Amino acid sequence: MGSALPLGDPAPLDGLLPAGTADQSLGHPFGVYLHVPFCRVRCGYCDFNTYTSTELRGAKQVDYAGQAVLEVHQAAHVLAASGVEQRPVSTVFFGGGTPTLLPSSQLIEMLRSVDEAWGLAPGAEVTTEANPDSVDARYLTDLAAAGFTRVSFGMQSAVPHVLQTLDRTHDPERVPQVVEWARDAGLQVSLDLIYGTPGESLDDWSRSLDAALEIAPDHLSAYALIVEQGTKLARQIRSGVYPEPDDDLEADMYELADARFAAAGYEWYEVSNWSRGNQPSRHNLAYWQGHDWWGVGPGAHSHVGGTRWWNVKHPAAYADRILAGHSPAAGRESPDAEAREVERILLLARIRGALTTASLAPGPRREVAGLIADGLVNAQAALAGSIELTVRGRLLADAVVRRLT
Repeated sequence: MGSALPLGDPAPLDGLLPAGTADQSLGHPFGVYLHVPFCRVRCGYCDFNTYTSTELRGAKQVDYAGQAVLEVHQAAHVLAASGVEQRPVSTVFFGGGTPTLLPSSQLIEMLRSVDEAWGLAPGAEVTTEANPDSVDARYLTDLAAAGFTRVSFGMQSAVPHVLQTLDRTHDPERVPQVVEWARDAGLQVSLDLIYGTPGESLDDWSRSLDAALEIAPDHLSAYALIVEQGTKLARQIRSGVYPEPDDDLEADMYELADARFAAAGYEWYEVSNWSRGNQPSRHNLAYWQGHDWWGVGPGAHSHVGGTRWWNVKHPAAYADRILAGHSPAAGRESPDAEAREVERILLLARIRGALTTASLAPGPRREVAGLIADGLVNAQAALAGSIELTVRGRLLADAVVRRLT
């Protein structure tokens, strides 16, 4: 049911933000994340803050949208009372869990509350995640008519035995159908893939790449499987049901994906993300670029003007706080300048060309030549003043960041 919340300072019941937050927030774009913490089945690898019907302990899925709307209105009040400038929302993202387990009318109600609270900026990106078996054509048409612009489908793999290991329940043959429905509705489409599943071969991964590219989505994400402690998959590996993921095989899979995506006209813009026609996920870019966002829902994290906070995890505890008129925040922190600089480099280095050499301190700047010599950073981009990781650099991104901080 999700990893533990971070340690931090207690958050006040009124949710008001610390002095100085408003000044540090000036000029930053603003987004909203809405967490829908429900899943029909718990996937064996998943460590997200999600709950099946047997894990809700009195919380009711049917009541959730109304509670999220209450937090949106509370958020607007908290920001205004804290002196934070009113800004229209540039991006909205419904994540989970499986947001599309809720009726489309409830997602629309939540989006409408965001528009009422702050207004949506012209051309705002509005995305929902979805499982291929959780939507139909009418559902997607309803979302598009209400202002949604994008849907991200959890495809993960096109190979049945890989999906079975991951406890994914959808039929891979359904993915092209739901993508067609989304396109007919006028929505942009992203497909999420996972590689490195125990028992997945390079040929299996190649089959998944073939299937995804045949569909030709606007955007592709490919994430290496991380075996999180406490998950069913971690227990299965520990007991010998499945082998440990192979780091070398995962590197081969990443390189194959990058080459195949590039050949099909997709450009990488972040270590695990590719798009064509310049259609990146603007909401995810906002996280990596350090923009402001308010996270709605159990366990959701927020960041405004250098202050971060996170909500209580369980839907029942969240409902109790919201219905009592209290902030659902469990804790918060305001990292110091040194910590913010390390994080800035860690995040921007992952984005193609986002980290400039001029923004580095003298010591880290001297490391760039060595990173070029080691084949981790693109020499031509560095000469033009930006850090662009090579394929090898993307595989060793953490090592690059350590040398730049």
